[in-house]
Amino acid sequence: MFDSVPRCHLATLPTPLEAGPELDGGVRLWVKRDDLTGLGGGGNKARKLEFLCADALERGARSLVTVGAAQSNHCRMTAAAGAVLGLEVHLVLAGDRPEVPAGNQLLSQLFGAHLHFTGIDDSRWGELEIYREQLIESLIADGAAPYGIGIGGSSPIGALGYVAGFMELMTDLERAGIEPAAIITTSSSGGTHAGLVAGRALWQARGHAVPEVIAVGVAKGVNAGLPDIVALAGEALALIGADTGLVTADDVVVDPRWMGPDYGHPTPEGDAAIDLAARHHGWIMDRTYSGKGLSGVLGMIAEGRFAPGSDIVFIHTGGTPAVFAPGGAAVAP
Repeated sequence: MFDSVPRCHLATLPTPLEAGPELDGGVRLWVKRDDLTGLGGGGNKARKLEFLCADALERGARSLVTVGAAQSNHCRMTAAAGAVLGLEVHLVLAGDRPEVPAGNQLLSQLFGAHLHFTGIDDSRWGELEIYREQLIESLIADGAAPYGIGIGGSSPIGALGYVAGFMELMTDLERAGIEPAAIITTSSSGGTHAGLVAGRALWQARGHAVPEVIAVGVAKGVNAGLPDIVALAGEALALIGADTGLVTADDVVVDPRWMGPDYGHPTPEGDAAIDLAARHHGWIMDRTYSGKGLSGVLGMIAEGRFAPGSDIVFIHTGGTPAVFAPGGAAVAP
C-alpha cells in the first residue's frame, strides 16, 4: 500500500497495546503505547516523520525546518530525526529563550538542533508559521537546501504515518480478539486524527468492521474544524492511490470539551487523569496533550457514552519530556 511513497525507518514499531483498568459501567480501557516509538524519547510524531523525512531526502534537502510551541514534542522529535539522518535542523519555537533549557528544549539542543525563539505565544500558530517561512527563505539564500515541515507535521504526507498506524492497531486488536467500540486520540494540528480516519476508511473498504474514531480536541483550530480533517485525510489517501472519497464529514468526530481555557493551559480534569495514569498504571502523560486526551476518555465513559462492557482504545501520543519543564507537572498531595 505504501510502496508508492518514500519512507525511512525512524520509529520502533509496532508499539505495545496494554490493558488498562475496567472503568464505569464495566468499560475496559486499552492503551496503544505510541509514547514508546523510540525516536528521541518517543511519541506519535515518529510515525509522521518516517514519511516526512523520507520525502525531504528524496527532494535533496540538507536541513529540516519546523515550528511549534515552546515545549513542542514534534520539534524535539524532528531534532532527533535530523540527528539520525545527518540533517541540520532548525526549530522555530514560541516564547523566549530560557536561561536554562529544560524538557523538550533541552533534548532538542542535545540532538544538535538550532533553536529560534520568537517571543510569540504558544497559541498563535499563524504567526509562528510566518516566522518559519521567513527562516526558510533565509536558509535558501544561504544554500542550506531546507525542507519545511508545518506545525505538528500535519500535512498529507505526515498523516500517512497514522494511516499505517491504524492498520497496525487493527492488526493488534484482531490478534488479541478485541473489537473496540471506539479509538480515541488527542488532536491539536489534526494530522494524527486525519491519518486514523483515512486508515479507518481503508480498513472498512476492505470489508472489515471498524470502530468509531474520536478526537479529543486540545486546540481552538481543530475544535473549530481547522484543518479540514476530511480534506487532509483525502489528500493522504491520494498519495497512496486510494479513493479520496472514502472519508466523509460523518467520519470526523471531535470532542472540544476538554481543552480548558486554551491550548497549553492545564485543566483540573487533565491533572486528575495524569495522576490516575501515573499512580495506578505507571503511564507518564503531559498537561498539554495526553493528559487532556485521557481526561476526555474518562469523561465520556462517566457520561455513559459507551455501552457497558465495551472496549475502548486510547492512543497515548507521548509528551514525557514536557513533564520535566517548568509547570510540566502538578503532583497531587
